[in-house]
Amino acid sequence: MTAARVVITGAGAFSPCGAGADALWQAARDGVSAIGDIRFNEIPNQLVTRAAAVSPALYDAHKNGSRARLQDRVTGFALIAAEEAARQARLTPDDYDDGFGVIVGSGFGGAETLDTNYVKFAENALGTGSPRMDPMCIPKIMANAAASWISMTYGARGPVYCNSTACSSASQSIGLAYGLLKAGIIDRCFAGGTEACVVPGVFRAWEILRVLSPDQCRPFSADRNGMLLGEGAGILVLETLDAALARGATPIAEVAGYGTTSDAGDLLRPDPDGAAASMSKALRDAGLRPGDIGYVNAHGTATIANDLSETKAMRQVFGDAFDGLAVSSTKPVHGHALGAAGALETIITLRALTDQLAPPSGNFNARDPAIGFEPVQGEARALATDYCLTNSFAFGGINASLILGSAARL
Repeated sequence: MTAARVVITGAGAFSPCGAGADALWQAARDGVSAIGDIRFNEIPNQLVTRAAAVSPALYDAHKNGSRARLQDRVTGFALIAAEEAARQARLTPDDYDDGFGVIVGSGFGGAETLDTNYVKFAENALGTGSPRMDPMCIPKIMANAAASWISMTYGARGPVYCNSTACSSASQSIGLAYGLLKAGIIDRCFAGGTEACVVPGVFRAWEILRVLSPDQCRPFSADRNGMLLGEGAGILVLETLDAALARGATPIAEVAGYGTTSDAGDLLRPDPDGAAASMSKALRDAGLRPGDIGYVNAHGTATIANDLSETKAMRQVFGDAFDGLAVSSTKPVHGHALGAAGALETIITLRALTDQLAPPSGNFNARDPAIGFEPVQGEARALATDYCLTNSFAFGGINASLILGSAARL
């Protein structure tokens, strides 16, 4: 049986940059950062005071139909993004059936609910607080809550999955959806990731890991000194090309290739060979040569180890073609959204492809001799390409690479 071609017909985003995929893309394209000051009363000795957080006002303005009694913010974010994706794809009630899947990843699940109720539990144990915890903790905390709520909201009765693979959660979710569609197991799917992790307990845990920057996220720059947290959700509507055309949908782009690997090595330290294997698998799956790729949205966390490892991997894969390749990381704009990062960055890569513009890497100051290249910086760079690639590399040594192709080639 010939493998089905897989297309994107809708994209939705909710992030610190604003509501909607347009807001996310415009911020990335123009280098307008959503990272700002953030302070928690619960962390009196807070060392890092920068993050890209979704403001309560932004969330309150867009959480139509949310059920706070039953849903953590992580689910609310995903539902907002899914609504936009469904609207752009022009889905109707008749399109949701047992051939419509939902695959939405999350690294933490309901972090705010977990954080709030652990504090209540501790206060109760110390005799200083109310003994009552939220009785709906479990359905709000569980990592699959967002995927399940999307399924219930739209009546999508196909398979539901939740990848929880740290920073590769969303990219692997999109890749898994692509694989199921390609194999003919499902016809349509919501796929992406969601994270609502800028809460005191999670923030403190990342702070003491000593990978957060005290000032700015500077991917690939010689003076880079760490990442900054972000949050949000990105959801795509993926369909087989035949299913999309049968209902008169207009494909935005094609998911042309996917690769995923495990370093099977260190839990925290990345291995360039694993990242290179992920990109190479995606290229083989797409039937492309390295020179066919015109832009790479890099994982680019701005930690010393990641940027060096990812650069080595890209040089290994692209060889001589690397010198002319447009590469950038958009994390200085939206922060590192962990389980949602791959979805936000796939949407940015999608827009880079359709608009033929490579967004800049923010805050780049100087070339690092150990890295030996400079990303796109300052302003967006014009592209002339049919294919773009986006990377996600996670703690646990989990690598995922997605290649998007121009709809003009369908």
